[in-house]
Formats: sequence, structure tokens, C-alpha cells
Amino acid sequence: MAITSEEEWAARAAAFVKHKLQDAEVTYSELAKRLKKHGFKETEASIANKLMRGTFPATWFLAVLAALELDGVALEEI
Repeated sequence: MAITSEEEWAARAAAFVKHKLQDAEVTYSELAKRLKKHGFKETEASIANKLMRGTFPATWFLAVLAALELDGVALEEI
């Protein structure tokens, strides 16, 4: 099914990140530490807020992928 709204994109992107964190057994606190290596100043709370809202910059999303050492993401996965 095609995504038809910005809200749905936001929800799917946040769910994708949460799922990848769970798969990798990485906590928000650990993610904050890993993101620091990529130039992002995050806290456990700021990550939780971004994922609760479902809105975050593409640069942050890409940094999360790098922090989790994900080689590639197919759009169908999101």
C-alpha cells in the first residue's frame, strides 16, 4: 500500500528506526553515544522525543543508519 500522507511517512520512519534499534539491541542512551561520533549532540530524551513525534531531519536519519552500521535500506522496509 502506498504512503499517502506526511503523517504516515513520519510514523513509518519512526517505527523503522525503533525496529532497527530493537534488532540491534541498542538503547536510546547508547544511540546518543554513537551519534556523538557522527557529530550529533543527542540525549536519551531528545531521541525519544524525535521518535515519539516521528519528525526528524534526513541528516539525523542517515546518521542513525550509520550509527547502527546499516549498509543499505530499501524503501520497502520503511
